[in-house]
Amino acid sequence: MSRGEHHRIHAQDRVQRNRLRIAQEAARLMSEHGIRDFHHAKLKAAERLGILETQALPRNLEIEQALREHQRLFLADSQPTWLRLRREAAVEAMRFLQAFDPRLVGAVLEGTADAHSAVCLHVFSDDADEVELYLREHGVPVEVQTRRLRRNRDDQPEYPVLLFSAGELPFDVTVLPRDALRQAPLDRRADDKPMRRANLTQVEILLSEDDTFEQSQPPRVAVVR
Repeated sequence: MSRGEHHRIHAQDRVQRNRLRIAQEAARLMSEHGIRDFHHAKLKAAERLGILETQALPRNLEIEQALREHQRLFLADSQPTWLRLRREAAVEAMRFLQAFDPRLVGAVLEGTADAHSAVCLHVFSDDADEVELYLREHGVPVEVQTRRLRRNRDDQPEYPVLLFSAGELPFDVTVLPRDALRQAPLDRRADDKPMRRANLTQVEILLSEDDTFEQSQPPRVAVVR
């Protein structure tokens, strides 16, 4: 092997190690500090680790994989409970908002929700104020923000986002026009593939699968040291 080839392989190994380190640190920051944005988490992780190579920045899916592993290793006793509480709350909210064809999105659907996670929903109405009015008429205090979502690689319109709490859990509800039911926005975490969404029936199935999984687990045995 030539010296140049040896240096090239060594540089590639270093980049791969740094990608893994950044992904693991980003996962830790997201889990412990409630950072929700993958891009922000990996930039902050790279800064904390002093890694300046842009090619060492992991893809969002690598961070999500590291987050799942972090939760498996360090939050196995608590994360499933946080996730279940949010899926149960999602079902209640989706029944309440059924006139707007709600869809569950984000960490609660993907299974990575933790104590910091909001229940994120997409609802659909051609009158953006209709959903806000419906919530206020039912006594739900709402904070209104906006968010840009990518419909395609060249179009990133702004949509209203309704923020509120129910049962001490945060909710994040994006209001989209009815024609957006046909095509989900693009997901930056998944290389701009259509975002995964689930309707009420699908979320109820997720909950029943959670029950089946929990019942199949052996009882935990305390280890005395």
